[in-house]
Amino acid sequence: MFWHEENGLVVFQGQDLGHKVLCAACVPSCAGTAEEARKIEDGHLNNSLGSPVQADVYFPRLIVPFCGHIKGGMRPGKKILVMGIVDLNPESFGISLTCGESEDPPADVAIELKAVFTDRQFIRNSCVAGEWGEEQSSIPYFPFIPDQPFRVEILCEHPRFRIFVDGHQLFDFSHRIETLSAIDTIKINGDLQLTKLG
Repeated sequence: MFWHEENGLVVFQGQDLGHKVLCAACVPSCAGTAEEARKIEDGHLNNSLGSPVQADVYFPRLIVPFCGHIKGGMRPGKKILVMGIVDLNPESFGISLTCGESEDPPADVAIELKAVFTDRQFIRNSCVAGEWGEEQSSIPYFPFIPDQPFRVEILCEHPRFRIFVDGHQLFDFSHRIETLSAIDTIKINGDLQLTKLG
């Protein structure tokens, strides 16, 4: 398996694994059968000391649009890592943390991050009980470049999400959903290729 530990997260090289991807932050909605899960080293990983570590996450391949389940939901101190490569001629891409996958009625969106290349904006918002809140768009600079890799980290703190891009803190987003553990789904779509999730 192609994996490594990074800042306390187990990160997998998605394109090199033929069947499933595991990590320490999320579980997909379509995890497959128990037999399929056992095919991946009986659901265990080995850390650098060779001792077994129980896998918390089962992903389908990292195909966009992507939807995965965050085991146990969010909590202060939990971090979501998204790594990918922006498409050559992108219009936009989005990363959302939601309270489930429901389409009708729509699931609450704790945070939606949307990179818009035509306007060079990185917009964030939330949707609670079907009502979108006030959109935020101010950023010190636009961090994404077509056909280049990126790394987005969403760190959950008690009063807010703190967003880092390529290791630099870009902005904070105050929680609009009080029950952090209900934020249990990650959705990614748009003009990008995913390479790692954690």
